[in-house]
Amino acid sequence: MGLRISSCVIALIQRAAEEAAPLEACGLLFGADRVERASIEVNVANDPSRRFEIDPGALIAALRAERGGGERVIGYWHSHPSGVALPSLTDAEMAAEDGNIWVIVAGDEVTAWRAGASGVHGRFARVTIEPD
Repeated sequence: MGLRISSCVIALIQRAAEEAAPLEACGLLFGADRVERASIEVNVANDPSRRFEIDPGALIAALRAERGGGERVIGYWHSHPSGVALPSLTDAEMAAEDGNIWVIVAGDEVTAWRAGASGVHGRFARVTIEPD
């Protein structure tokens, strides 16, 4: 089964990635059985040209809102401005085996991955995107 993602969400993350280049852009994904919304967050990584780190304050606020009945955080997105839309070794080191969705954008290509203990780098299983 694929992952349904709103075409508006895909357009948003592609535009954010393009505007942030040559730095990596990043954000959160919200929804339930599909990606309903994405946020654009500050990349606070020490070297944002080579890696991403979502601002911990933004992540904590989103998770706190979820616990209070707000939107469910189902994953993360980030860009690879000078690479391909595949998880990197750095992504694998950062990923928890929690089943969350990781969307990666590189140019016009957008891919989705489920974090877990298998697949690419032993951490990611590819998920087919079904534009909505």
